[in-house]
Amino acid sequence: MKNRLIKAFFLGFTLAASPIHAQIKPEEPKKMEWFKNAKLGIFIHWGIYSVDGISESWAFFNNYINHENYMKQLNGFSASAYQPDQWTRLIKESGAQYAVITTKHHDGVSLWNSKAEKAITILQHSFAKKDVLTPFVTSLKKTGLKTGLYFSLPDWSHPYYDINTRTKKRYDIKNDPKRWQQFVRYYQTQLAELSSQYQPDLLWFDGDWEHTSEEWQAPQTLNLLKKNNPDIIINSRLNHHGDYETPEQGIPVIRPQSRYWELCYTMNDSWGYQPYDHHYKTPNMVIRTLADVISMGGNLLLDIGPKSDGTIDEKQIEILKNLGRWTSKNIRAIYATSHGIPFENYKGKSAVSETKKSVFLYLEEVKDFVKVYGLGTRPDAVKIVGDENARVNFTFDHETTMTIDLSGIKFDQDVTTVELVFKAPPVFIANFKKNLPSLNNILENKNSKTAVYDLADALHNGNNLLDRSGITSDGQDMKIPRTAKTNPETIEWISQHAEALYDTGKGLPEGHYSGMSALSKDRQTLYLFVEGTPTGPVALKGIKNNIARIRVVGDGSIINHSIYNKLYWSDTPGIIYIDLPKERLDKNMTVIAVLLDKPLELHREKVNAMENNL
Repeated sequence: MKNRLIKAFFLGFTLAASPIHAQIKPEEPKKMEWFKNAKLGIFIHWGIYSVDGISESWAFFNNYINHENYMKQLNGFSASAYQPDQWTRLIKESGAQYAVITTKHHDGVSLWNSKAEKAITILQHSFAKKDVLTPFVTSLKKTGLKTGLYFSLPDWSHPYYDINTRTKKRYDIKNDPKRWQQFVRYYQTQLAELSSQYQPDLLWFDGDWEHTSEEWQAPQTLNLLKKNNPDIIINSRLNHHGDYETPEQGIPVIRPQSRYWELCYTMNDSWGYQPYDHHYKTPNMVIRTLADVISMGGNLLLDIGPKSDGTIDEKQIEILKNLGRWTSKNIRAIYATSHGIPFENYKGKSAVSETKKSVFLYLEEVKDFVKVYGLGTRPDAVKIVGDENARVNFTFDHETTMTIDLSGIKFDQDVTTVELVFKAPPVFIANFKKNLPSLNNILENKNSKTAVYDLADALHNGNNLLDRSGITSDGQDMKIPRTAKTNPETIEWISQHAEALYDTGKGLPEGHYSGMSALSKDRQTLYLFVEGTPTGPVALKGIKNNIARIRVVGDGSIINHSIYNKLYWSDTPGIIYIDLPKERLDKNMTVIAVLLDKPLELHREKVNAMENNL
C-alpha cells in the first residue's frame, strides 16, 4: 500500500511539473484566435516579375538585369486569364484558412490603384490596365477566407527611397532627412489606402532590415493601421512591433520561442513564377511539412506564384489539390490544435486537440505498431482519423508504456493520423525513467520487430545493450550468449546491422529526425533507424555538415539524396531527403548510414527572415 501511494504522488508531482499540461495558461489574445487555429495559409507572389519569370525585385537589386529592363515587364503583364474566384476556390480546397498576397513587392509596383505620390501601379502603368487586387480581396471575403496583405516597406523604384540597388544609393538619410520624410509619408499613405479600402485581417510586412524602427516610424505606422482595424494582426517584420514570428524557408528544428509563428515556404525554390525552376517538392513532402509545423504549434504559409496572365502552374495546382485531399480527411487533427507531446514520449510528430482530450500522432510510414512512453493515463479509445471503421487495439507494458497495434489498418498514402482519445486531459510523465529491458529478454522475444525496436530505442537514448555482449564490428564470429529461447531472426538482424550497433552511442536530439538514430564513436557517421515502409523519402533537418555518401547498412547499397531550401549564402541548412528504395527495406527495421564530411554539427538556432537573395 505504501509503494502505491508513493507512485501516485510521483505521478501527480510530474503532472504539475509537466509543460504538457500546465495548470495556469496565459490568456489568449482574442484577435489571435483565428490565426492560431488556422494552421495553413497560402502566400501569393504575383507581380511583373512573372512576365519574364525572374526573381521578384532582387533581379535588378543584385544587378542581374538593370532597372530599366526589369520595369519593361510592365508592358507584358496582362492578367488576361485572371479569374480570382478560381484562385479562392483552389485556396479553400487546399484546406487553407487565409491567404496573403503581395500588394507591392520591393520593386514598388502596386497591384491596386494607389493614389500615393509617384506610385507605380498595375492599373496606370501596365498592359493590364486594371486593379487586380480588389477583385481578389472581394472573393476572399465572399468565401470566408481571412485576408492577408503583404507590403514591402522598401521601394527600390521610388525616387524618395534612399536605396536603389545593392551597389547604388540615391542619398543618405542624414544628409537629406526631408526627402526621407517624403518617403515615409508615401508608404504610410499606401498603407492607409490598403487598410481603409480592404480591411485586412493581417498585414504581412517585409524588408524592415534596411532601416531602424525609428527611421521607419514603426509605432506611428502601427497606430495608423489600428485606426481602421484595432484587431489587425501584424507579422514580425515591422522592427519587433508584430504579433507573430516568421521563419522563412528553413523548417525550424526546435519549436520557436514565440507563442505564435508561421513558416513561409516555397513549393520549389522561387517565390514568384519562374518557368525553369522545376525543383518542386512532392505533395508528400509538403503534407509532411505541414504535419511538422502543426506538431510545433505553428502555421504553414505555402507559396504559389501565378503567371503574368493570372493562371497558376499545373504543378502548383497538383500540390494544392493533394494537400486538400489530406486536410479534408484530417480536419479535427489539424485546426485549433496545439503543439505535440515531447520526443521522449513519442518519437514522431504529434499534436494535441483544443479540448486537450485527444492526442494526434502523425505517421509517415506503414508499420505494425507505435509505442508511446510515460503515459500516466490510459486512453478510452484509439482511432484512425478519417477512417471511422478502423479498429485499433492497444496494450500497456510496465504500466506507462503503450503499444498501439496497427497491423490491421489502412494507411494514408502520405501521413496517417492516429488519435488517442481520453475522458480528461491525459497525464504525460515528465523526465520519466524507462524500464530498460535486458539484452537476454530482447533476444528471447518471439516478435523480432519489437525486439529490434527495443534495441534501437535503448541505443537512441544512450544505452547500448550490445556493448561488451560479444558483438563484433562486422557481425561475424559474434559471441553473444544464446539460450534455447533466443530468436534466431533477431540475432541475424544484429549480425547484418552490426556496424550501426557496435561501439555506437546516443542519437539525435528532438527535431532533426522523426525516429530513432545513433552516432558512431567518431561522430562522423549518423545511423537512422527506419521503421516499416516510409510513404516518401526519409527526411533529415538541421545538419550543418556536407554529406559524403548515404548507404543502406548491411546491404552496401549507395542511395541518393536531395537537398531542398538550402541557400548557398545562408548558414541555415536545407532539409535532406533520402530516397530509400522499397526493395532495400528490411522487414524488421532498415538502417541508413549517413557519412558526414566531419564530426556531426547540428543547427538548432532560430530561423530568421531572409535579408538577401543573391
